[in-house]
Amino acid sequence: MTDYDYDLFVIGGGSGGVRAARIAATHGARVGIAEEYRYGGTCVIRGCVPKKLFVYASKFSEEFEDAEGFGWTVGERAFSWDKLVAAKDQEITRLEGIYRRNLERTDVEVHDSRAVIEDAHTVRLLSTGQTLSAKFILVAVGASPNVDEGLPGGEHVITSNEAFHLAELPSKIVVAGGGYIAVEFAGIFNGLGVDTTLIYRGEEILRGFDGELRTAVRQEMEKKGIKVVLNDTFSRIEKTADGTLTGHTKGGLALDAGQIMFAIGRNPHTRDLGLEKAGVEMDAAGAIKVGADSRTNVASIYAVGDVTNRANLTPVAIREGHAFADTVFGNKPWTVDHSLIATAVFSQPEMGTVGLTQEEALQRTPNLDIYKSSFRPMKHTLSGRDEKMLMKMIVDADTQKVLGVHIMGPDAGELAQILGITLQMGATKADFDRTIAVHPTAAEELVTMREPTERLRG
Repeated sequence: MTDYDYDLFVIGGGSGGVRAARIAATHGARVGIAEEYRYGGTCVIRGCVPKKLFVYASKFSEEFEDAEGFGWTVGERAFSWDKLVAAKDQEITRLEGIYRRNLERTDVEVHDSRAVIEDAHTVRLLSTGQTLSAKFILVAVGASPNVDEGLPGGEHVITSNEAFHLAELPSKIVVAGGGYIAVEFAGIFNGLGVDTTLIYRGEEILRGFDGELRTAVRQEMEKKGIKVVLNDTFSRIEKTADGTLTGHTKGGLALDAGQIMFAIGRNPHTRDLGLEKAGVEMDAAGAIKVGADSRTNVASIYAVGDVTNRANLTPVAIREGHAFADTVFGNKPWTVDHSLIATAVFSQPEMGTVGLTQEEALQRTPNLDIYKSSFRPMKHTLSGRDEKMLMKMIVDADTQKVLGVHIMGPDAGELAQILGITLQMGATKADFDRTIAVHPTAAEELVTMREPTERLRG
């Protein structure tokens, strides 16, 4: 490997790229990494971490209201957007410092520059024009928010990137999209007191999740005051004389807002990266095509994370980066199993899910037992809040194997993490039934549902 400047050069300093760089270095590889913005990537800098902090902030409005039911008298209160943004920025700066220090501790050479590919073994740093050679190149540049470039007035909208840095909180906002980013931000803005509308082109939000959970989340969002418009999209965005916006829809609506935010998906960040020059194959959306080992069609170039459009979640990118480094540099080959991934949507109410949806399960077997429980969380028996919790378990009626568990309600994401372990181990309904309940908890419903609410037979 001495013919190259590096054994491995990583393009992209997000979670997947940083993990790959660090693990490869611990295996003895000479590693360089380049990042054009800030280390930590989408998740840490402008994604999951600041978003979760904003979710916490937005929930206090209901917490103050609920306190009265428990005997508390909450006095005058006010919210400062500037203080929240400043606190968030301080935490993100701290986390970025940790990412940098972890790279330095493993002797990874850090380059603060955009890097592009020149050929199968060469990258160029745009900040200096310097070219560097590597036996292997790993692309981990992630994805960027998609905007409708052909939409008249589209230049007036913001994305999740800008939402974290708004100079002021608007009094009214429209969020376009029905995926987890759109749904989460609708909850954030609504909880912070913003008049919030969500508009989505589909028949129901959160496509790809279990149908009943999708509807339940939307109904609970509407109870909280979020206006949801389905089966409609924007036809043009108009900026008025006073600086506010009006979004005109194909369905004939005129939605006024201080800000219009687009969360209509993300595109692999591969434009002008030099992949074509190296002969790397991409799909129609610009995602890099890879095999199970994350290798592209060019033997020396690999890719992990959202840029491959496999399972676009930070923990998945981390696992893919780790597997790549162990396989190529650690003589410990393994691949990531993408078939069973627990995940959470930090909507309000929260949703946690692992395994197959009912719709997916029916494609595999016509014989299903469905267990469901819908109830008011114990907290709201005193708070008086009209909010339901929903738990749903999907079981193969022939083998009694649990195929999927889906939860809407407080701490659903925390529950999904533990449930992910049980499903990875192949748990059956009998395994759940044998488990003694923890009382009083919401989670005890998972081990006390005895009779199916629905039996589906082919």
